[in-house]
Amino acid sequence: MKITNIKTTPLLCKFKQDYHWADGVTLCSPVVLIEVETDEGIVGIAESGVGPTIEPMLSVLHDAIPHFIGRSVFDGNRLIWEYFQSGFKARGVGSQYRFFSRTMSGIELALWDAIGKGLNQPVCNILGGAVRDKVGYFGFVQGDTAEELAEHAGQLAKEGYPVLYVKVGRDDRLDVDIVAAVRKVAPNVRLRLDANEAWDTLRAVRMMEKLKAFDIEIMEQPVPGIGGSDALLRLRGVGMPLSADQSVYLPEEVFEMCRSHAVDAIVLGLHETCGALRWRKAAAVAEAANIRINIHGIFETGITTCIANQVGATVPNLDDANQIMWQLLEEDLVESPDLRPVNGFLPVLKKPGYGFELDLDAVGRAAEVYCKQKR
Repeated sequence: MKITNIKTTPLLCKFKQDYHWADGVTLCSPVVLIEVETDEGIVGIAESGVGPTIEPMLSVLHDAIPHFIGRSVFDGNRLIWEYFQSGFKARGVGSQYRFFSRTMSGIELALWDAIGKGLNQPVCNILGGAVRDKVGYFGFVQGDTAEELAEHAGQLAKEGYPVLYVKVGRDDRLDVDIVAAVRKVAPNVRLRLDANEAWDTLRAVRMMEKLKAFDIEIMEQPVPGIGGSDALLRLRGVGMPLSADQSVYLPEEVFEMCRSHAVDAIVLGLHETCGALRWRKAAAVAEAANIRINIHGIFETGITTCIANQVGATVPNLDDANQIMWQLLEEDLVESPDLRPVNGFLPVLKKPGYGFELDLDAVGRAAEVYCKQKR
């Protein structure tokens, strides 16, 4: 099965409500829809999660696409890293592994979809088979004020989510008020916090000491990821479990984080690792250290939910409360299957490829939003 064309469609998917976090307020999810066309009429579909803007990634994708035309869909990872060597690294941007990975991930992931469809098998089977029947997700609490967040947390708890996830790092007093309000309406859930690198060491220690009173299961990336494992090790004395997110993108970084004993979990998405193969490699490294891997969500759609559902189901050390983002969108791009978790879980998808059908009308509307923004 040969690649005949790779189509890229830039999209802006609006959020239902303003997305408040340590980095400000975000209004939409920018993605690039990737469609890999083959000589057998099969089309593999995925998306590249982008940021801060779509245009730089489109430039790299359009430069890379000719390297894939006429080649086998089974050579995807080889082709990606050949292009990295000759078309990216050789041009003086070799240190930009993270940008490259997020850009090219859509092609890698779309090729797996094409392979699964060509073999009439779900991708999880192609990767060796699922080791579980369902994948767990946390309830992602949304809102601006403590009252708004508490109201949403109460709704999510009633929907049966055993784990809730709350953004902090916005303001010290506000953070404490938010966590206190959420814990009050959801006293029995497991509660996770994410400060998105907002604090330096002293502030992180002070805030974590204050927030410990609310029975926090884990604090995600409270300090800048550029500090690596050393920055997180300085917080171990607080006695609150930690997870690494922005500190780790590459399997090599996961190895160093696990070796250091700095964290209790790894939070990592398939876009950050340049696709399924290297994400599973990172998961295997974490498994060897007896550490869970949690599926990270960036600004993405239900396409990535379907992809991560299948790939994540193949690793033994997958966390039981992973991140999804499609439900934050005003309109998702996936028409089927139904991606609403029941009591915090979705079954492992078992249709060929990643097992989803696109809502082409929704894709068209998101493309139009992007075009209007560009004018």
